[in-house]
Amino acid sequence: MAKILMAKNKTRPRIFVTQPVSEQALKRLRAVAHVTVFADSSRIIPKRTLIANVRKADILFCLLHDKIDRAVIAANPDLRLIAAQSITPSNVDVEAATARRIPVTVTAPITTEATADLNFGLMIAVARRMPEGDRMARAGKFPGSQSAHLMGSYVWGKTLGLIGGGGLIGKAVARRAHGFSMRVLYWTPRRKPEKEEREAGLIYVPLDQLLRESDFVSLHSPLNKETRHQIGARELRLMKKTAFLINTARGPVIDEAALVRALAKKQIAGAGLDVFEHEPKIDPALKKMRNVVLTPHLGSATPEVRDEMANIVVDNILALLGGHKLPNCVNPQVFAL
Repeated sequence: MAKILMAKNKTRPRIFVTQPVSEQALKRLRAVAHVTVFADSSRIIPKRTLIANVRKADILFCLLHDKIDRAVIAANPDLRLIAAQSITPSNVDVEAATARRIPVTVTAPITTEATADLNFGLMIAVARRMPEGDRMARAGKFPGSQSAHLMGSYVWGKTLGLIGGGGLIGKAVARRAHGFSMRVLYWTPRRKPEKEEREAGLIYVPLDQLLRESDFVSLHSPLNKETRHQIGARELRLMKKTAFLINTARGPVIDEAALVRALAKKQIAGAGLDVFEHEPKIDPALKKMRNVVLTPHLGSATPEVRDEMANIVVDNILALLGGHKLPNCVNPQVFAL
């Protein structure tokens, strides 16, 4: 079996949490373990601080943007669990953890509705130029309620194109779009059954047609070798000059350099981005563009979702401590090593 379970150890296990999370979840952990939390929720924990705390921990409770690479994993040969508060272990070197017989756990896909809310919010915000209006109002400027100064674009009745949109979040965005009388197109490498399309109100079209016809192109593809830079210079050229690109999936799905060029040349009208190719770094050019709305990966940022996610992480930890099967383990083979 992997590392000897801490339930057999008379001393309380030590758990390090990389940022403040749900107090209810932390209370559950403190009942069975010594818990240390990096207290600054405004930034990702520095690598040096992360490694220093991992050296003193039995279990690492990490968040999506914490880079748990070989150096972090090697910092503590006795680390017994990496419990990630993320749906996929995209920033955890699972191979390195498996080589050291360390189980890695994730959470269930529970961010659907919260991410769809943000996705639709980005559509409205960039189309109606709401951030620009907010900044203007705060600066004491008021051009008048019928001024042409901040003319935006309709969302109502427009065409929405969902790329990789046959999944949970794509369908949730489609439900919201139907409330705005939008025509909803979708493309995915594996087309859904007609009944499923009909129930979700989705119209399947080839990718190029979707790009040409959509007023809003919304990305929902998982990140893998095939989808990296799925939207590049060619795809951006196919879009309408009046269209907006929305991304709440993963940053590298877009060739960000190509997007910057397209926005600068006004090949498309604007973009709403919650994820970035090199996050947490954001291209400085994007920050300067008035026709771009930027949010720092807020898809799951509601108390309801974060509480549930943190408690799923705790469920994984308590399962390990109790000698039970880990419900969300991505490398269960470690228990056979």
